[in-house]
Amino acid sequence: MTVAITGATGFVGLTLLDEAARRGIDVQALTRSKQKPRDGVRWISGDLADEAALFDLVDGCEAVIHVAGVVNAPDAAGFEEGNVRGTVRLIDAARKAGVQRFVFVSSLSARAPELSNYGASKARAERQVRASGLDWTILRPPGIFGPRDREVLEMFKAAKWGVVPMPPPGRASWIHVEDLARLLLALVPGGEDVSHRIFEPDDGRRNGWSHREWGRAIGWAVGRRPWVPHLSQGLLEKAAKADRMLRGGKAKLTPDRVGYMVHPDWTVDPGKAVPQARWTPQVDPRKGLKDTARWYREHKWL
Repeated sequence: MTVAITGATGFVGLTLLDEAARRGIDVQALTRSKQKPRDGVRWISGDLADEAALFDLVDGCEAVIHVAGVVNAPDAAGFEEGNVRGTVRLIDAARKAGVQRFVFVSSLSARAPELSNYGASKARAERQVRASGLDWTILRPPGIFGPRDREVLEMFKAAKWGVVPMPPPGRASWIHVEDLARLLLALVPGGEDVSHRIFEPDDGRRNGWSHREWGRAIGWAVGRRPWVPHLSQGLLEKAAKADRMLRGGKAKLTPDRVGYMVHPDWTVDPGKAVPQARWTPQVDPRKGLKDTARWYREHKWL
């Protein structure tokens, strides 16, 4: 079997390549920059705006796993280009190449598109996938953590200093990147149990984590008991402006992110759980956090 993967050079994508190698699955992977040779991987030079590269990516494959997406953009147009138009081009390439199976990584934020440009773009991309005529499955992961991640890394760094600022009180679900990678490959074979369905996977923790519980769990992973204050929406908006002034386009906290961070419930819907015969989470979340902290230290990120 050969699977086409977008986003293969990112946090989730690299873990997905590792899992594919363990299963003996060949991969054709899209990349915008030259990559080192990797057993079982054929690198395709290009991006989601390159129609010729996208056809080359999917040609000869049994399935497509679309991981790539834009999580930070200066305006709605940036999200539209990366998350919607890029998805449409990939769908068109799959149709032309005769590839029917299409697994799309969306986001829980697509449930409430009015809260952020990012969530709105993911919701529009989902509509394109559902209307594609392909054998599709849509995943809406919650927060993703694990080795190589640079987003949750900010929380680990804060915990090391004894304070983890969080949004207003609320709850959220999380999933370890290795569990997500296993799930994506488990969904490659279509079937009545998974085709034309939307799933919201998580780490198996019922009702997710309160923001304070999550902050303290990260603190435990780095050997601290941090203060976990809840910041108001106003303070978060000011912090986002400050982050943009300090880090420009590399800012992690953006006004668009504040829009969905302050929503009180980002827990998964139990009615959209993945069939247990296909997949169940294997990584204990606290052990996963501890292992992530260890990885950060070993690679001098923390």
